[in-house]
Amino acid sequence: MAARRIRVLVVDDSAVIRQMICDFIAETGDMEVAGVASSGAKAIELCDALRPDVITLDIQMPEMDGLTALDAILAKRPVPVILVSSLTQRGAGVTLDALDRGAMEYVAKPERKAEAEAVLREELLRKIRSIAGADVRRVLQIRKERKQRRRQEPCPVHVPKEAAPAGTAELADKCIALGISTGGPPALAGLFETLRPPMPPIVVVQHMPPHFTKPLAWRLDSLSALSIQEAADGDILQPNHAYLAPGGRHLELLRRGNRVKVVLREGEPVSGHKPSADVMMTAAAKAFGPNCLGVIMTGMGRDGANGCRAIRAAGGFVLGQDEATSDVYGMNKVALVEGSVDRQFALGEAAAVITRQVRRLGTAGPAVDTP
Repeated sequence: MAARRIRVLVVDDSAVIRQMICDFIAETGDMEVAGVASSGAKAIELCDALRPDVITLDIQMPEMDGLTALDAILAKRPVPVILVSSLTQRGAGVTLDALDRGAMEYVAKPERKAEAEAVLREELLRKIRSIAGADVRRVLQIRKERKQRRRQEPCPVHVPKEAAPAGTAELADKCIALGISTGGPPALAGLFETLRPPMPPIVVVQHMPPHFTKPLAWRLDSLSALSIQEAADGDILQPNHAYLAPGGRHLELLRRGNRVKVVLREGEPVSGHKPSADVMMTAAAKAFGPNCLGVIMTGMGRDGANGCRAIRAAGGFVLGQDEATSDVYGMNKVALVEGSVDRQFALGEAAAVITRQVRRLGTAGPAVDTP
């Protein structure tokens, strides 16, 4: 008996993009177009009538925008939604809002027809397959509980960044290497809201396309007592700072004496991604040795599992987000199953667990790169 096909509702106000997505879906053997819509209002109507498995949703549409449509769709029938967003600062900001509200994934709408093959045929179809069958109701419950905890907890005392405790030599010789993907932006917001200085340098790989990581860094920086920025080539890692790998480039770390700098490079995707958590974590393990703390969080696929293994092999320690608080228990599950996670944590306790573990990192000197 043939496996049931994934039924996709395609929503976009551009007839060209709608047709391209439909054509690519028609070429597959495991999915089919359940319907098409050119507006948010029509998408809500068809979602009820067609009951698709996945919705691709343009978030910048006239009359009813994608955010409004997303809220209405998820309130009626929780279904996995992939955002199709423009490669602009505004598009990135709206996408981050939509991910907070319960969208599962996103792709950046190709600016040129030549890019459609990689973005819509390869990336979009891969993500449709990945999130089909996801328990969106559980994801929405996680979001709801997170918001309730924020309301119930006393407002944190704002710590001006300029008044944050200066990093000690010990902190400068430690590093937190964090890999995250699907469900990442809301989870990172919850983490960085609660992390407090003093902290060693934090390097983050969040799977995102170019133009999206800078707005995410700005958003996280506005929430945090730490200084958070999109990493630039040549940045020297500093305590109480977090560096977010830019979309579309691999991030590595290079030690020269007592200083560790960011090296950005081009290249093919590693473990299916660029930036890759495996690339960043492996470089962090080499630069910091037993003074590296790996953190692997929510996300699809297995990127980061090899990096976690490298951190443990170098004498470092690895924390993995647990299944109950992960939007998607994928990357962190693979790392755990392969024996590369020392301890799991719930998202709500992440800041406390990370802070305690930083203090326990090995005191041996970090590994030194050879020239």
